[in-house]
Amino acid sequence: MEFLDAVFNRRTTNGPFRSDPVSPEHQQTLIRAAAAAPSQFNSQPWRFVLIEDRTTIETVATVSGESMTEVMSSGTFFNRYKKYFRFSQEEMDTLRSGMLFDKLPALLRPFTSRAFTPSGQNLMNKLRVPQTLGQENRKLVAGSPLLLGVMLERGEYRPDELSGFYSVFSMGAAMENLWLTTVELGMGIQFVSFPMEAPHQWQRIVDMLHVPDDLQLMAVYRLGYLPERSHRPAIDWSSRERKRPSQFVFRETCDVPQEGWDDDVRPGSA
Repeated sequence: MEFLDAVFNRRTTNGPFRSDPVSPEHQQTLIRAAAAAPSQFNSQPWRFVLIEDRTTIETVATVSGESMTEVMSSGTFFNRYKKYFRFSQEEMDTLRSGMLFDKLPALLRPFTSRAFTPSGQNLMNKLRVPQTLGQENRKLVAGSPLLLGVMLERGEYRPDELSGFYSVFSMGAAMENLWLTTVELGMGIQFVSFPMEAPHQWQRIVDMLHVPDDLQLMAVYRLGYLPERSHRPAIDWSSRERKRPSQFVFRETCDVPQEGWDDDVRPGSA
């Protein structure tokens, strides 16, 4: 049941971390958990770089903040991800996926009705909303005591071949192991995604970390201990933000949705 608790309380951490460093023992535990993941032919294509140097973290934070400002100002963010935004509770209740617009940063909420229009974009830019959001993002990343860069061997990660899929699948398993372990250690973790939205900004991080040519930097995460007031809440099994099993599970063939699993009952609690 402890494992189930970790699975069901797994969350992305959107808030700040405590300032104290992540202990060497916990860092080693996280990496050991990742390394225990399965991979094709035991290829173990993942590589990790742990970053505690404050100057490096501050620079990554600056890159992340600038990237957020850039993609918000240009409208790239909204155009790329508009299919994930929900503008009413009814829409969220039906689709049970994506993000309800009132859960976006408070600065964006006044633009709900015009987020995808030129006038809405111009108004946000005039009010310097992208710059404010970028600064908030920079401070959030800069306040992280530990960053984790995740890489794949280019010899295994060949996107045009099956080995590319296998490598990404293996990396996903490794990161899920690590992510679940953060729950047990009282830690949080979040994907530092905005630099990836602007390739030239992402390259700055690649260069700063001295990623060799035989490795591909795939992701950067921020990690740290959760503040006492931010312990993960017990999962809400009636959440209308998660799909029902009947929406994504089939029985025997893809013609028959799974029935009887939509009740709000925690798996394993019977």
